[in-house]
Amino acid sequence: MGDDAPQVVNVPDRTRDLWIKQHQSVGDRHQLFAAVADAVQATTVLYPGSYVDLTPAFIWPSVTFVDVDRRANQFFSDPDGISGLQTEFGPGPSAHAVRFLHSDYQEPLDLADNSFDLLISLYAGFVSEHCTRYLRVGGHLLVNSSHGDVAMASIDPRYRLHAVVAASHGVHRVTSTDLDTYLIPKRAIEVTREHLHQTFRGIAYTRSPFAYLFERQS
Repeated sequence: MGDDAPQVVNVPDRTRDLWIKQHQSVGDRHQLFAAVADAVQATTVLYPGSYVDLTPAFIWPSVTFVDVDRRANQFFSDPDGISGLQTEFGPGPSAHAVRFLHSDYQEPLDLADNSFDLLISLYAGFVSEHCTRYLRVGGHLLVNSSHGDVAMASIDPRYRLHAVVAASHGVHRVTSTDLDTYLIPKRAIEVTREHLHQTFRGIAYTRSPFAYLFERQS
């Protein structure tokens, strides 16, 4: 068999089925994460509320996933399946380390403060409010507007807007152009932590990119 022959990968059906359903639900995020990886320097990544979205582990060398869902726990408790998916879609398990915490990210996690380069918050609630402590100063938060976490980060004095992620026809592009034209509410409203917790929804802004990149300043 030649060196270029495709590698046979055996992934247990349960693990593959969860992975396929995740892709059908949210789409393939590989290009999104690859665009972010090109834009910011990161080695260690924290992904609270990840469910079974293993995709960051195809991009970054060390990813810690956090979710309270029992199906996510089953998924990440299958090391052969995880290794198989990494081999099939990424550089392989020996190149990129995966850790999973079956925990509620709103509670203290068994993680060192200031130890991650990138924090991911996608459709998972107020990740920035509870998990910024684990992000190093100078690290970045990738966040979308679902559940109000963009707005929460925008009023957090530890953060400044670094870039936005635009999406068109499945292609994501990170840009830092005209950042002062973002995060402007469509209607006059005072964005407060109390308001965001009460509504648990995003603020309608005049410009709406797919996601935002904030840099932790302090």
